[in-house]
Amino acid sequence: MEMYLEAPSPDLPPWEVLNQRSWPHYVAPVVNDGSGVFAVSAQLTQALAGATPSRLRGLSDRWTARLRDEDGDEMTYDDSLAVLTGVAGLAQRAVRSGGDLGLYCWHC
Repeated sequence: MEMYLEAPSPDLPPWEVLNQRSWPHYVAPVVNDGSGVFAVSAQLTQALAGATPSRLRGLSDRWTARLRDEDGDEMTYDDSLAVLTGVAGLAQRAVRSGGDLGLYCWHC
């Protein structure tokens, strides 16, 4: 997500650029079923917390376009916007906590 906020493009940067990024810090390692938990970076948490509705819409559009192009995913633009809006709300709470809360992502 950080790269979509930094550079408004549906395309991924080249692998050499991606490999230079700091990847998520896992707080619960990926296990055999593919699940794991990682901490969202402070930079991304701040960016999501401060994102305007129009910025979230643009981010949603680029994310959905990439999912469709890369994976054939059928997520709608409204679905991805609802997800991003919810995560942005969680990021706002984390920022307002003054560091007492972090933002984490559980995946499977």
